[in-house]
Amino acid sequence: MSDWTLERTFTGPSGEVRWDVLGPEQAPPVVLVHGTPFSSYVWRGIARGLAQDHRVHVWDLPGYGASAQHAGQDVSLRSQARVLTELLGHWGLEEPAVVAHDFGGCVALRAHLLHGARYRRLALVDPVALAPWGSPAYRLLGGRADVFGELSPALHRALVTEYVGSASHRGLHPAVLDRLVAPWCTEAGQPAFYRQISQNDQRFTDEIQHRYGELELPVLICWGTEDTWIPVARGHELAGLIPGAELRLIGRAGHLVQEDAPAELTAALTRFLRTAP
Repeated sequence: MSDWTLERTFTGPSGEVRWDVLGPEQAPPVVLVHGTPFSSYVWRGIARGLAQDHRVHVWDLPGYGASAQHAGQDVSLRSQARVLTELLGHWGLEEPAVVAHDFGGCVALRAHLLHGARYRRLALVDPVALAPWGSPAYRLLGGRADVFGELSPALHRALVTEYVGSASHRGLHPAVLDRLVAPWCTEAGQPAFYRQISQNDQRFTDEIQHRYGELELPVLICWGTEDTWIPVARGHELAGLIPGAELRLIGRAGHLVQEDAPAELTAALTRFLRTAP
């Protein structure tokens, strides 16, 4: 995985999923879940740090990164939660720790609350979890997916580059930005970008938001104080809904905390994952 290439595959109802694993075979398992419009690549530094003491499972959600992208594909939050549940079974993980970012937070919460996926502990990083969510730009792109899907490749790349770059407070290194944008700029990737936005709907958090008080496991919520995609006030609100949840604010970090403050996030996660149940 020298250049973050996912070597393993799992085939589920939404198509082929690319995944891989890092760290000692007998170490405690941790599963990392990315959000939109990203891929497991955003976890590369965190994963390698955690892999010193954990068996770290990483994967690209269907429709993202190196995983399958095709017309008619179900890449909704509803479907992604089922895929996560199936993957845990495929990996033989009965009760791993889970770390989830952005809409990966909704995926992990739905898998746990609706599909019976069991976790040892759960860390949520700037998660999509509370209504209302979705910026005006996000809703516009999803509502006119047919129109935006017809943009020229150059205009599409410019749009995606600007959109992805806005997730960082400090600014992304050009090589990192190119790597995050690239999966959306192929013949299959351009329609996939608008497809995944159009399929996601607030109802997928509405169906579980009233159940956060049922969570009976250790929960850490990390939030970048400069997040312009989902304001930090949502972190305080979410922490108030989950019994015993710990809120950790990470200064000078935007929505992509993994890129803006990787050392601080790794330290927070390491401490949380090492804490006795």
